[in-house]
Amino acid sequence: MVMVVSLRAASTSVSLYHNLKPTKMAKMGSASSTATPNTERKLPILLFDIMDTVVRDPFYHDVPAFFGMSLKELIECKHPTAWMEFEKGIIDEMELASKFFKDGRHFDLEGLKTCMRSGYSFVEGIEKLLLALKLNNYEMHAFTNYPIWYQLIEDKLKLSKYLSWTFCSCTSGKRKPDPDFYIEVLRHLNVDPPNCIFMDDRMKNVEAAIEVGIRGIHFKNANALREELSLMGIDITTDGDQ
Repeated sequence: MVMVVSLRAASTSVSLYHNLKPTKMAKMGSASSTATPNTERKLPILLFDIMDTVVRDPFYHDVPAFFGMSLKELIECKHPTAWMEFEKGIIDEMELASKFFKDGRHFDLEGLKTCMRSGYSFVEGIEKLLLALKLNNYEMHAFTNYPIWYQLIEDKLKLSKYLSWTFCSCTSGKRKPDPDFYIEVLRHLNVDPPNCIFMDDRMKNVEAAIEVGIRGIHFKNANALREELSLMGIDITTDGDQ
């Protein structure tokens, strides 16, 4: 089901957006630090969550086995906030290694990174969709909660062929669903909220986008996303579809 903000909610959130002070976003990937005026851009702008929307997340599939645990066991013994601090850039990977587990046990950090790198792959069907969107000249950005290890994803999958790594929690110091993170995105892009479509596999993040006036789609799979984007007027046809 396509999640579209109501007109009254959009009016309120657009007012909020225009009343907030500008904030600075880091330059990442091929994104420009200065947004192009709306008249020179193709709208809407597409914002993609990355993990388990575009890229398979190894944390849930591979990391428990790396530690010889079930996912439940891993969640029970890992530090409750260390990974989120890493995602926000508050701690670096060496600090992560020292506090990843509640009991402070040591582990093979490089081995964990290798495990993560091996597990990164495109979610089924999503690369074809990204290519179609690129061929139709849509502006696309990552909008993701992830640490500096996003560079491992880029090294392996070359995601920047399709979108810019513009909005990562590790450079903004904020995580979805913090409303301030969404407002920073809008300020950086210099567009009104309804001129963005945000896609995420976590409903709470989609709901937060809708609260500030961004149109949202709860990602389920690539085929469903393709259908929902089409219903929202996004052109996904390519020469091969003619």
